[in-house]
Amino acid sequence: MSPLSIAAPSWAGITVCLLLGLLLCPPDAPAGPPPSPELGKHLLSIGKLAVPSPVITVPEGHFLLGSIRVDDDPYGLRTQYDDTELPQHKVWMDSFEIDRDEVSLGEYLAHLHARKLHPSEELQNLIWHVITVHSVADGTLARWPALYVTWKEADAVCRAKGKRLPTEAEWEKAARGPNGNLFPWGDAEPTSKLAMFGQHHVHEIPILAPVDQGEAGKSSFGLHHMAGNVAEWVNDWFGPDYYAYMPEKNPPGPATGRYKSVRGGSWKSKPMMLRTPTRGGASPSQRSATIGFRCARSAAPASAR
Repeated sequence: MSPLSIAAPSWAGITVCLLLGLLLCPPDAPAGPPPSPELGKHLLSIGKLAVPSPVITVPEGHFLLGSIRVDDDPYGLRTQYDDTELPQHKVWMDSFEIDRDEVSLGEYLAHLHARKLHPSEELQNLIWHVITVHSVADGTLARWPALYVTWKEADAVCRAKGKRLPTEAEWEKAARGPNGNLFPWGDAEPTSKLAMFGQHHVHEIPILAPVDQGEAGKSSFGLHHMAGNVAEWVNDWFGPDYYAYMPEKNPPGPATGRYKSVRGGSWKSKPMMLRTPTRGGASPSQRSATIGFRCARSAAPASAR
């Protein structure tokens, strides 16, 4: 068994404690210490440069969720990553709203500052390193996706905006459209023009795209970076067999679990992880350079619009 994943024997190859080349599932994720005065100035500057994402309305209706089993093409991108994405079936979703862009690092830092909280030590070290060693400007960092964020922190940021994390079904519909696209942009294989993926840095420095870019790889509903850049927390607990028994209308996700679902692949991912049906999960207390999030909310009833 790989030290990078945990496979439960009864789940037959399901990767649970995902993902993306990093050890997950630490015991906890403590808050960060107060930053140095010089770093503190940069954190404040980055937060002040935050720009909220436009909101996309995804209309009500059915969409194709999951995958059809393929057993004769083990290396093909149409082959399921594992059995968690089976079977494929139609699911009805009420209309909902979802941010076009991932929550930016600027928005995340502004949220923390408003609550007199400090970024995690990992994030402070990363920001200080890229500023002092790589001369990355505050304006560039403000447009990075938020990262080193736990599920609870992501949930808190969305709730402070009057929103929430999307359900896993909402995320999948927003990513693949009504007809079950294999990737957000369609069925063509990923390229560097379509997504930020397959990157490597010897010192594990994230190689990221601005959250407000990504037009070439946008989903049919117009969302950016639903494949690559950072993978994204969603609201659901990760249920390895949930697709086999979920309700056919507005599935809310399992009631309990050990891991929270993570979708979309990251800047480090291989193409298989960028597929819209590929599923995975991580401990909700995990902080990772490969996991961020975006926010959603239920659409107002037609009579109230």
